[in-house]
Amino acid sequence: MPKSSLVAALSALALTGCSHADDGGPAAIAARAPLQWRSMATPHDRDRLRDWRKAWKTALPRARAFAPERTAAEGALFNADLALPGATPPIGEYRCRTFKLGAAGPAMLDFIAYPWFRCRVTDEGEALGFYKVSGSQRPVGLILRDSPTRAVFLGTLVLGDEQAALQYGADPNRDMAGFIKRVGDRRWRLALPYPHYESLLDVIELVPADSARETP
Repeated sequence: MPKSSLVAALSALALTGCSHADDGGPAAIAARAPLQWRSMATPHDRDRLRDWRKAWKTALPRARAFAPERTAAEGALFNADLALPGATPPIGEYRCRTFKLGAAGPAMLDFIAYPWFRCRVTDEGEALGFYKVSGSQRPVGLILRDSPTRAVFLGTLVLGDEQAALQYGADPNRDMAGFIKRVGDRRWRLALPYPHYESLLDVIELVPADSARETP
């Protein structure tokens, strides 16, 4: 999805209740003030974000019981309350990997760790953009500032060989919502409570592309 349409697709939800027309369109209206994630998120995503702690409390013990050594090795990444100043990652290229904690069904495992893939943080004007560039499941969306220690991600899931992201809100099963926090030196975490597929909590680790950090 082009950079400009990322902002337009997400900001459109915040503008559907406006009673007046504007020749500049949704992106132009949104540019007048900082984007507010609470007015942009769907009701279901606001519920998921509100229940973030419940997701951690349910999913993490299951993951620890299933893979105690692997979960312990990640240290700060799985500390739900850790939130260092500098929540928004700088613009640039990143390596990212996804952990799925707590099985959402009997056919799934309580802990799954995926290898490193490529991700990117971009300047979208009123917000930052987040793109998972490689892999079969690729979150795409906006990073919206919330506080010095927490940012919000709203986006959609791109699958397989799809070339473009759906508009946020068009398909609830593709919508994604989570909190971004800095958990170490040049290390960030995107935690997605109650994703629609496979797990109770997805945790995406982000480190700069030039980082020497490797999978334990």
